[in-house]
Amino acid sequence: QVQLVESGGGSLQAGGSLRLSCTASGYTYNSGCMGWFRQAPGKDREFVSSRGNDGTTSYADSVKGRFTISLDNAKNTMYLQMNSLKPEDTAIYYCAAQNRRSWSGSCTMVAWIDYWGQGTQVTVSS
Repeated sequence: QVQLVESGGGSLQAGGSLRLSCTASGYTYNSGCMGWFRQAPGKDREFVSSRGNDGTTSYADSVKGRFTISLDNAKNTMYLQMNSLKPEDTAIYYCAAQNRRSWSGSCTMVAWIDYWGQGTQVTVSS
């Protein structure tokens, strides 16, 4: 029933910008946090950014000051604006969401996620 569909990935040079989108269907936005994770080849999936039911946003140290998470409830869409991209940002980016009504804060752990998008590839070259 719940589907998360990402878009906006692509290939670009270092210093460029991309905006990822995640459109949710069958999902209520006050059901928990929503956010973004990424996974590079040979590495574990890692936290990037999230927004809790209380509106609190969180960012991994590696992306603070460069990435911005936002929600557009009217469009049922979550965005990740990525600026000043680096080769180290190369990864598959996954939209993520919870179905936990009592959860009010951010979600920084893979184990806390209930729904995943299919992933979108971001490749940053130097």
